[in-house]
Amino acid sequence: MQSTAQFKPSLGLWDATMIVAGSMIGSGIFVVSADMLKDVGGAGWLIFAWVLTGFMTVIAALSYGELSGMFPKAGGQYVYLKAAYNPLMGFLYGWSFFAVIQTGTIAAVGVAFSKFAAYLIPALSEKNILLNIGSLNISAAQVTSIILIIVLSYSNTKGIEGGKWIQNIFTTTKLLSLFALIIAGLLVFNPTVWHANWSDPWRLMQHASRTNTSTDNVWLFLAGAAGIGAIASAMVGSVFSSDAWNNVTFIAGEVRNPRLNIGLSLLLGTVIVSVIYISTNLMYLSVLPTQEIAFAPENRVAVSASQVIFGRPGTIVIALMIMISTFGCNNGLILAGARVYYSMAKDGLFFKKVGELNSNGVPAYALWLQCLVASILCLSGKYGDLLDYVSFVVMLFYMLTIAGIFILRKKAPDSERPYKAIGYPILPAVYILLAAVFCLALIIYKPVYTWPGLVIVLAGIPLYYLSLQSKKPS
Repeated sequence: MQSTAQFKPSLGLWDATMIVAGSMIGSGIFVVSADMLKDVGGAGWLIFAWVLTGFMTVIAALSYGELSGMFPKAGGQYVYLKAAYNPLMGFLYGWSFFAVIQTGTIAAVGVAFSKFAAYLIPALSEKNILLNIGSLNISAAQVTSIILIIVLSYSNTKGIEGGKWIQNIFTTTKLLSLFALIIAGLLVFNPTVWHANWSDPWRLMQHASRTNTSTDNVWLFLAGAAGIGAIASAMVGSVFSSDAWNNVTFIAGEVRNPRLNIGLSLLLGTVIVSVIYISTNLMYLSVLPTQEIAFAPENRVAVSASQVIFGRPGTIVIALMIMISTFGCNNGLILAGARVYYSMAKDGLFFKKVGELNSNGVPAYALWLQCLVASILCLSGKYGDLLDYVSFVVMLFYMLTIAGIFILRKKAPDSERPYKAIGYPILPAVYILLAAVFCLALIIYKPVYTWPGLVIVLAGIPLYYLSLQSKKPS
């Protein structure tokens, strides 16, 4: 059965769109605005960072539509990079994806689920240490997150249909819940708070002493290198929250009419989520002063906002929302991620067993290997640090992939392109420019976000050549 099993094209446009939106929305939108506001200071710059991130995400999605039409098969970005550049570039992405990008995100989202579940069941708290092995403390939250990852991995080994229904139900629920939260926040709109937040929206918290007027601050921010560094630092949060939109490209082999539906789902999913993210932050600013957003307890901005909107039950409301959100998010990440390792194995660049499908037409070995690594990262407690390290690398690979459109237009001008990147060459070039500025600013002002990620990527080079050696007949 394993040798003849094939992917089953079971996903329609709605299903693919739910994978895009569901994989994007995890716990980030509920917490990252606190640190973002600490970096930029003013309400205007907070919204600017979210609008810019949304703009870049939609441009990238439009560009990926062309690539998904050219390569409508499992593997997504790994396949695109391999075709545009060379197998080494594809492998470096796949290795980084396996080592931390996908597995680290799965771990982080799993622990976020556990943290908010502890609001309802205190025994699941991080403070409840179940086992102490030397310097390693294993908490109830970590164990809960591992159980969640195991359950979702097992569910996805049973076939794409089960994963599809979990994704559709949980993503629809969290989209409706976020819309309801936004509307509820706007219904209790506080004009005093709103006007105070927007009385000086372009001030810079870190540089306010340099000037006394908002106009001067605008020009300082636009022209000053420090301002660019501040917005780049802030965007680490919004980029993290908006990431994983490309996961649907990994499962192209299971989408009906992938040449059209992948591109459409990317556009619909990223637009929906970007609108929700911007609206959510406007809602925060309508009920909370900027100081309360920036210094919300444990960065839980949504909890603070919900307490204003719903009173004491607000904490429970947000806890339930984040549990639903992170559960659905992890299902999408687990479902899609395994297809990348499967594609690498089919190319002889990963463990051979990972390149097999089970009788249900899914890469079960890949799912369980991903589960193992994500669980180890949960126990390490270092998943948060790892995600900070690869924010730069994720953006770098997006930039390289979109640059690959220009390369493939020259290398393969006659290839079938049922969907061409909208706004080519201007919009893809704009994305590359903005992403390059973001990466350069992080290199200069936040090196802690850059060099560790590069080390992880470069560690894949010797692994690639070891893989090639193993392919040679003895």
